[in-house]
Amino acid sequence: MYAELLELARKVGLDAGALLMERPPAFEIESKSTAIDIATQMDKKAEKFIVESLLAARPDDGIIGEEGSAVESKSGITWVIDPLDGTVNYFYGLPGWNVSIAAKDKDGSIVGVVTAPTINSTWWATRGGGAFYNGHQVHCNDPIALDRSLIATGFQYDVAHRISQLEDFSKLVPIVRDLRRNGAAAVDLCHVAMGALDGYYEAGLKEWDWAAGALVATEAGATFKHYGQGPMRISMAAGPSLHSQLEAHLGFLA
Repeated sequence: MYAELLELARKVGLDAGALLMERPPAFEIESKSTAIDIATQMDKKAEKFIVESLLAARPDDGIIGEEGSAVESKSGITWVIDPLDGTVNYFYGLPGWNVSIAAKDKDGSIVGVVTAPTINSTWWATRGGGAFYNGHQVHCNDPIALDRSLIATGFQYDVAHRISQLEDFSKLVPIVRDLRRNGAAAVDLCHVAMGALDGYYEAGLKEWDWAAGALVATEAGATFKHYGQGPMRISMAAGPSLHSQLEAHLGFLA
């Protein structure tokens, strides 16, 4: 069954990415949680396309979508969709935005596909089947020392929460090789999977941000965990050795 779900997710992700590459001449902007947390007409158009495509193939499956799509599952499989992860990148014409599609059962993600057309990249994974980048199997970097690591992070749209995020950031700046803020959670997780990053952490992610990318990362050998509760819950992925070092240095408690 994983193969069938993977084939569907890859096709729909590729088609949705192609749809999004046709940028509109003007954007219709809608604010969500805050004034700087935005959605465009393309977020909604892509989600509508993805939902209709998935349900046409598998009408009994459930849906959880960032832009509000919600269908209860009758099959035991639910699709978790971020139709446009990295909307701000997309809006500004920056690379790295992506389409993130995961399928989960009662135990978590079983299939994950992340498609980023501006960087000619597609990652996918199935539970127990390994992680792949453009058709080639990938593995995370491990072991990596904290002072030789390249770490990515992101910041909350609610600026009131950014003070505590900057405190974590400042703990790492004097120690690590360097830090990156790329603007798309799913791709950051996949970059950990393929060794283009050594680690990634961010507060405030939703399930659709990490459902596909975290499966790709863990199937590539990385450790992925959540810390805390509520809007500032932190998600972190890294190779096992570095993950333990980051946990200790940042004081994260699962």
